[in-house]
Amino acid sequence: MQYIVYAIPAFFILIGVELLIDRLKKTGYYRLNDAVTNISLGIGSQLAGLFIKGLTLGVYIYIYKNHRIIQDIPQNALTVFLLFIGIDFFYYWFHRLAHEIGVLWGSHVVHHQSEEYNFSVALRQSWSQGMFSWVFYLPLAFIGFSVELFVLIYALQTLYQFWIHTKLIHKMPAPFEYVFNTPSHHRVHHGQNPLYIDRNHGGTLIIFDRLFGTFQEELEPVVYGITQPANSWNPLWLNIEYWIDWYHNFINADGIINKLKTIYKYPGWKANQSDIKAFNPAEIKKFDVFVSKKMNTYVLIHFVIILLLSSVLLNILGSENMPLLLYQKSIIASFLIYSLFSIGIILENKKWSLFVELIRLLLFPVVLFYISQISTQVPFYMTYVFGAVSLFSMLFLILNRKKE
Repeated sequence: MQYIVYAIPAFFILIGVELLIDRLKKTGYYRLNDAVTNISLGIGSQLAGLFIKGLTLGVYIYIYKNHRIIQDIPQNALTVFLLFIGIDFFYYWFHRLAHEIGVLWGSHVVHHQSEEYNFSVALRQSWSQGMFSWVFYLPLAFIGFSVELFVLIYALQTLYQFWIHTKLIHKMPAPFEYVFNTPSHHRVHHGQNPLYIDRNHGGTLIIFDRLFGTFQEELEPVVYGITQPANSWNPLWLNIEYWIDWYHNFINADGIINKLKTIYKYPGWKANQSDIKAFNPAEIKKFDVFVSKKMNTYVLIHFVIILLLSSVLLNILGSENMPLLLYQKSIIASFLIYSLFSIGIILENKKWSLFVELIRLLLFPVVLFYISQISTQVPFYMTYVFGAVSLFSMLFLILNRKKE
């Protein structure tokens, strides 16, 4: 988790470079509402990871310490190579099954909801995926691969997958394309084209897709997104929408057999399902909501503030030098999630978004004051700084709403 947090500045530098190229070439690969939502979901994923890592990594540690088969695997280049292959192998099977089994799809669907494809999409992660994926890696603990080496290689493989979320790179040299996952291969994976659905599940490598028959070369223009669009910029709704739909499907399914099928059959399975509508790219319209330039500017300014604050708070929440109590972590995380939720509904132009945002602005200096009392990383004077920011922001929102 901390390796990913430390890499965040590099992520945003690369996003900035891609965004600059996008603007210079006028390619239109970025939309503010989509990019903000992608990054919001990434922040939420990191927050969720802080709360569940005790379970996920804890089980791996327990098995390694008490039930490993090989007691002392030497820490050498061969071990690193074998663990690298092992992690990628089990990632492939989790990733593949997350596309083929309905209940696992619910833990992964968020990553595919974006109708764009750029570096910000790499940060778009489900908040529940970590609750499912960790089980697939436990064989490595039973074998006897050390916890430290597992965490390091897993983090490096996760970081690798950032750069493949771009349309700016067409193809890599043929030998590289044959062995490794690339932007071209991963664009296919994010397509809702019938030719591309459930293809190219590899993480760092593409060889397991070639071996197990799920490889597909990029042949036609990719239409990004999912076949049942989420149509929202609200990160909370984007994480629960699928589960609500699945719950209703489960409840309404006739008989225990059909109820079980909603769990293990393909995503969206329904008994007596009618024919699926034919795929027609010309009929697919990207989700969008009109928001004034003033409000877009407001969102951008406050989202940058939230980003900077999140970077500091993720370090505080994950610190082992000054560990916080669970309720303290919960207060900080809840405020961040509330902030991301508020930004999301502003982008959806909800009538009640003004009330939600005014509450957030009132809470902002209060929460900062609280954090300054429990951590030295947030100086007390920041309470006054952001208190002033909140005051001016409230005045702007109230006056702007009156004009509208």
